[in-house]
Amino acid sequence: MDSAKLDFSDIDYKYFTVPQSGWIRGDELNYAEWARQVGDERWSYKGLLPYFRRSEHHFELNADPEQHGFEGPMHNSSVSSSGRRYPLRETVLKAWKHLGLKEIPDANNGAPQGVAELVENRPDGLRQLTSNVYPLKGAHVMTETTVSRIILSDNDRYGKVATGVELSDGRHINIKSGGEVLVCGGAYRSPQILMLSGIGDNSELQKRGIRQQILEAPPPESGLAVGSLMFADPAFEKGNPVDWLATMTVPHDVLNAAIAQNEPDSIVDDNHVLLRGPRSHLEMNVLYAVFAAEQIGLDTPIDETAIMSYCLACLPTSRGSISLSSKDPLDHPVIDPNYAATKADRFVMQEGWRVMSRLMLETPEAKDLVVDEIVPDGHTCLLSNSSSDDIDTRINIGAVSCYHPPGSCSMGKVVDSSCKVHGVEGLRVVDASVIPVPLAAHYQAACRADCDNYSC
Repeated sequence: MDSAKLDFSDIDYKYFTVPQSGWIRGDELNYAEWARQVGDERWSYKGLLPYFRRSEHHFELNADPEQHGFEGPMHNSSVSSSGRRYPLRETVLKAWKHLGLKEIPDANNGAPQGVAELVENRPDGLRQLTSNVYPLKGAHVMTETTVSRIILSDNDRYGKVATGVELSDGRHINIKSGGEVLVCGGAYRSPQILMLSGIGDNSELQKRGIRQQILEAPPPESGLAVGSLMFADPAFEKGNPVDWLATMTVPHDVLNAAIAQNEPDSIVDDNHVLLRGPRSHLEMNVLYAVFAAEQIGLDTPIDETAIMSYCLACLPTSRGSISLSSKDPLDHPVIDPNYAATKADRFVMQEGWRVMSRLMLETPEAKDLVVDEIVPDGHTCLLSNSSSDDIDTRINIGAVSCYHPPGSCSMGKVVDSSCKVHGVEGLRVVDASVIPVPLAAHYQAACRADCDNYSC
């Protein structure tokens, strides 16, 4: 457990791109919005369901075969099926039920609202790497190799055609006639590669001395940034120290008012994307360990006397951007996440804080368990009836990013519904950057299904 103290220390690399093991598909309504935006039902939950099943080796053989697969390469397991037994399991579940959330047997069926066991991709405690379970026969893998740009050639029929890539050492790798270049750099690097190749907003490209290759190319945009976790106690070797995952909506009347402030020219009613049905606005859980507390000035004991909770705003309306820091492909892109820039996002985060305060400090179960909240110097414990301004102050110093950045090469804007880059023949982007809407999910399962859908 002492290794948790190393987070954000001088010997921590502080990278923010470590994938986690959560196997959480998300809400069917999110996929419905994706399909609606791009006009293609292949990207609806029903359209992706065959690929969810095909990738999955589900832990419960009696699970619904319409929802789950049992022969796929990606093994998943729940907390209890992996043999973990945490002493606060029943207490935390009772506390969630006290707040009115119902226990559901399966949160990976497109309807995750309620409280369910966390499901992870960790057979025998080890997270599976895609490269280890999907065959690479016929693929030539080049490590320690950076692409500097995509080679685009003029073509009388198509205009621009991708014919290969240039590496950072100057070498060219050309593809055969009729082949394609697939960009799979993720939500941060894929837009960088496109921009280095002259695909992007001309004013942004001119700043770096790059000639625009595609006229009226849409500028990249980004979702949220990425964080990392670190646990070392042997008790956690089979997965994260948590039993339950809670998913819930927020009060629509207040959210409606917040949306109206951001969209004064829009009609905000029950057909608005954030209000259409019981949307999964918040994901929350209680972890039986504390990590990364030092970054917000907390001197927290790393032992059995302290636990922590988190709430994740799943459907952010704020949008950030990815831009170039230089022409050098080895330089990191400039990532502007633009967190909580809308009234709607602020309200959802405030509501999440209030829910966690009720759970941890006001339920009968918590009163027998929790002595107090550990707070930064100069601050006091917040309750569910604390003012929005006080909660905002704590959010500003205590919020961190979380794993799931989509949308920087959005389908419908940068690529079409077949992942083809607009204006270029033979070039596709196939990764989370094309997902045009937040999914209220942990994107691992979604990305497996998306890539499988593309390949078919």
